[in-house]
Amino acid sequence: MNNFADRLEQKISQTGNPTVIGLDPVLEYIPQDIVDYFGKQCDDPVLSASLAIYEFNKRLIDHVADIVPAVKPQLAYYEKYGSHGMRALQRTIQYAGKAGMLVIADGKRNDIGSTADAYASAWLGENLLPDDSSAPMFDADALTVNAYLGLDGIKPFIAVCRKKGKGIFVLVRTSNPSAGDVQDLILSDGRTVYEAMAAKVAEWGDDLIGACGYSSVGAVVGATWPLQAAKLRKLMPKSFILVPGYGAQGASADDAISSFSSDGRGAIVNASRSIMLAWKTQQMAHGEFAIAARREALLMKAKLRQALEKRAK
Repeated sequence: MNNFADRLEQKISQTGNPTVIGLDPVLEYIPQDIVDYFGKQCDDPVLSASLAIYEFNKRLIDHVADIVPAVKPQLAYYEKYGSHGMRALQRTIQYAGKAGMLVIADGKRNDIGSTADAYASAWLGENLLPDDSSAPMFDADALTVNAYLGLDGIKPFIAVCRKKGKGIFVLVRTSNPSAGDVQDLILSDGRTVYEAMAAKVAEWGDDLIGACGYSSVGAVVGATWPLQAAKLRKLMPKSFILVPGYGAQGASADDAISSFSSDGRGAIVNASRSIMLAWKTQQMAHGEFAIAARREALLMKAKLRQALEKRAK
C-alpha cells in the first residue's frame, strides 16, 4: 500500500482509534529508577539520559502498539541531547515501526531547494548512500512541515511522498495562543492567512489522494481553535488533519472532533504529556507508568468516540 493516507486510515480502522501519542520526553517525565539505572551504566550524563529516554519510549510503545495507530516524536526533545539523542530517536522510530505503528516526525521543517531536498531525504527515507543495503537515516512515515516559504519549500517533500509513499502535515492553524498574530491576518482578497494556506494544502495534495479518499498531503489544525477547525475542514475536504492541543493544552474531545469529516474520518488527534505523565496524574507507582499510559490512551479513545457519536445524532 504505497499511499500514506491509506496506511493511516487502515491503522485507525484496525484500532478503532483516531489518535497519535506524542513522544516528547524530558527526564522529569521518566521514573527515577530508569534514570538512575542508566546513570550507573555510563559516566556520560548525556548518553545515560538518551538511553533512559529510549527505554521509556520502548515501554510506552510496548503497551499501546495494539490500541494506538501512530506515535509522533517531537524532534527538539532529542536534538537537545546531541548525537546520543538523535540515536535514541532513530532507535525509537525503528522500534515503533517494528511494533506496527506509523511514525509522524514532528520537526516543522522549512526551507527551499537543495536544503528542502536534504530535509526530505533525512526524515522520509531517501537513502543517499551508494550502498543500496544501507538503511535510510530516519525513515519516518510522515513529517510536519512549515509551508510559509511557498511551493518551493514543499515540492521536495511532495516528491518523496509520491516516490516513497510517505506523508506530510502542513502547518495551517497551529494550537498555540499567539497563532492568530500571523495566521489571522487578512489578505487583500478578504481571506485570512490560514484560509489561504488551507487552499494551498488542498491544491498541493490533489494528486496524492488515496483509495480512502484522503490525501497524503495533510494539515496541522489545533484543537484549541474548534470554530476555525470546522471552517478548515470544509476548505480541505480531502486532507488528513493532524490535531494537536488535546489534553494538556486545554482542548477537549468535543473541540478536537471539529477537524473530522461528517462521517467521523479524516483526522488524527495527538496527546503527549497527558499520556506520558499519566502515571503521575493517576498517582500510580513508578513501575506502572506504561500501564497508566495505556489506561489514559483508552480513555482518550473513548472520549473521542463518544464525542463523534454525539455529533452524529
